[in-house]
Amino acid sequence: MEKTLKRYFVVFTVPTLIAFSFAFIIPFVQGLYLSFCEFTTVGNAKWVGLENYKLAFSSGQGFTSAMLFTVAFTVVSVITINLFAFTIALMLTRKLKGTNLFRTVFFMPNLIGGIVLGYTWQQMINAVLYQFETTIVANPKYGFVGLVVLMNWQMIGYMMIIYIAGLQNVPTELIEAAKIDGATAWQTLIKVKLPMVMSSVTICMFLTLSNSFKLFDQNKALTNGAPMNKTQMLALNIYDTFYGKTGYEGVGQAKAVVFFVIVAVIALVQLSFTRSKEVEQ
Repeated sequence: MEKTLKRYFVVFTVPTLIAFSFAFIIPFVQGLYLSFCEFTTVGNAKWVGLENYKLAFSSGQGFTSAMLFTVAFTVVSVITINLFAFTIALMLTRKLKGTNLFRTVFFMPNLIGGIVLGYTWQQMINAVLYQFETTIVANPKYGFVGLVVLMNWQMIGYMMIIYIAGLQNVPTELIEAAKIDGATAWQTLIKVKLPMVMSSVTICMFLTLSNSFKLFDQNKALTNGAPMNKTQMLALNIYDTFYGKTGYEGVGQAKAVVFFVIVAVIALVQLSFTRSKEVEQ
């Protein structure tokens, strides 16, 4: 069997490598090159060196403020989503009645598109704020809280499913042994269950972190960066620069490259840290 696999290894891998090259590697290299150019179309790119990167971080571009807003949003979202998802997963693995129904209800928001969610939550939040004669775009704090609530509502169910899968794989012998040794429910959770589901934590942390950092649809629909771009996240800032300002396509491309590097570095650090805490089962 192994000899057969080795013989046809190239046959199975080459088509995938070709597709990956055309779909990712070539566009990425071309995009990296264009970040150092001034252009309106790919065919008329003119090399300008680091000028685009200098403009990207200039005060008038709002890239730095969007980065700070995105970091703050990501920190709050990652903590709240994983905390609530893990808590709900714990409750739904205790053989309660209607568990399957609750799992379905919590998971369903993840199936709804970001644009639809954004406009729906905008209407609901504004319906409440209208009672106080204000709107979600009147104050950056409202937009920030609205985005956090929306992100939690959409992603908690998905992360919950992953945590449930991890908790169900915890050997019952370990839990019973902990009870025999006199461990409390809290001690069992911290010393037994949590270390055994660190692989699930790694996955959920990666998904929530990456999705929070590259959030676009919900940000566009919910606040569109208002007021005065104070609730504008990195993805929306890049979009507005690339498509909203003629002659700034290169600057938008430079921002996209910086954005990719930031997300990649943070994701790699997070994966390295959480994987080091995983326990082999």
